[in-house]
Amino acid sequence: MTAVAVTVAGSDSSGGAGIQADLKTFAALGVYGATVVTALTAQNTKGVTAIHDVPPDFIEAQFDAVFSDLAVDAVKVGMLSRTETIAAVVAGLDRYGLTNVVVDPVMISTSGARLLNDDAIDALKHTLIPRARVITPNLLEAAALLGRPVATNESAMRGQAERFLLHGAKAVLIKGGHGMGPEAVDLLVERDTVTRFAAARIATKNTHGTGCTLSSAVAAGLAKGYGLAEAARRAKDYVTAAIANADRLGIGTGNGPIHHFHRWWSTSATPTE
Repeated sequence: MTAVAVTVAGSDSSGGAGIQADLKTFAALGVYGATVVTALTAQNTKGVTAIHDVPPDFIEAQFDAVFSDLAVDAVKVGMLSRTETIAAVVAGLDRYGLTNVVVDPVMISTSGARLLNDDAIDALKHTLIPRARVITPNLLEAAALLGRPVATNESAMRGQAERFLLHGAKAVLIKGGHGMGPEAVDLLVERDTVTRFAAARIATKNTHGTGCTLSSAVAAGLAKGYGLAEAARRAKDYVTAAIANADRLGIGTGNGPIHHFHRWWSTSATPTE
């Protein structure tokens, strides 16, 4: 059977992040992708100019349409800007008994735009995160959700991940892409184990959609039957290569997208015919 993953997230009109990045990632990793759209954003490589939230009843209608028909193996949850949106998503996850869930607690876009309302933070922490198999905060998101300073070393990263476990998270993949040093280090922290993933830091401004892509790559791995640590390792490798090839694309004038199809496109910026 074909592995199926669903992205529950916002739309990026420029195609670099959100559901567009998720679908590209699923396709690149050999997984059939479907969507539940939670918000529409007007954005490009320079920033977000407008957000239109999808009504909760329409989010529920999308859940029912997709999950009543498709045999879904994993779910990635991304941008949920409002308490009402989070409630609709939680209800959908519960209604269909979904447990293979990757939650990317999207709070701020690459360009710096706020994507999560302050009054929705508690709902995210207390109702959605405990339902996830793994959450994937970056350093800034982890600090904001926990009310702590941004972690500056691996010990602090592990400590913050363990605080999420105390709050009900089953596993935490805390991402060090916003850190310093020659390596970008991610830590997968579970109840009894810590797994370290490291890659050389890549000098590029074209990192739009990196977080969305990593979380959807983890979901793709889970959908294909890999264990969590193996899914995270494969996701890290895929995203690192996509960042390394991002400058080949030349999309936009701001923070451009990473290259989801770097394995298949030619060395030029366009695919071979």
